[in-house]
Amino acid sequence: MRSSSSPLPGLLLMLSATTGLVDAVSVLGLGKVFTANMTGNIVFLGFAAVGTPGFAIKPYLVALLTFLIGALVAGRIGQSLGRRPLRQWLLAAAGIEGALLALAAICALASAPWIDAIIALTALAMGFRNATIRMLKVPDLTTTVLTLTLTGIAADSPLAGGTGPNLPRRIAAVASIFAGAAAGALMVTHLGLALPLALAAGMVVLGTMLCVAHPAAALVHNP
Repeated sequence: MRSSSSPLPGLLLMLSATTGLVDAVSVLGLGKVFTANMTGNIVFLGFAAVGTPGFAIKPYLVALLTFLIGALVAGRIGQSLGRRPLRQWLLAAAGIEGALLALAAICALASAPWIDAIIALTALAMGFRNATIRMLKVPDLTTTVLTLTLTGIAADSPLAGGTGPNLPRRIAAVASIFAGAAAGALMVTHLGLALPLALAAGMVVLGTMLCVAHPAAALVHNP
């Protein structure tokens, strides 16, 4: 399925915005831990390992372990559903990710939020998503990581002698995560942790429902 005829880019841009929401919750509300982007956790774990004040080993290990479990499960599901119509794969993935984020939102409603549970559930969801997106292989839309996207914007630009391929998509990916993070920060600061998590769950499900309504979603995905 060619990207020009695929509903996936629109869905992945919406999912990129949810990354900003989830990381706003994890970084601002759970104690300087990432649950969508594991690079930051490896760096923070290194800080914690040498006793740097303000960094504890436990949350990073919880996030890393559950992220890996989520990715493992997604890999198994992708192997079984990857040869079926894209619609089936996306609906299964959205159901799992949406449920995990919704459970995290419920945990955040407790009088004393269950921090470890929220870290684990959101990292499971993001690990599951990252593995699924990796198998879908849509260029420049990982939904969680922007380092290579930003590199491509500069390195492939006319100033560098390139043609600027996929520039609108790359800029949209950056803008989506930025907007999600800004909105998530406002919600966490003024309304607590549950709302951005519930919103992320709703966006995952709604975006997927809109995506699978596209006729191309009835085809098998061939990146």
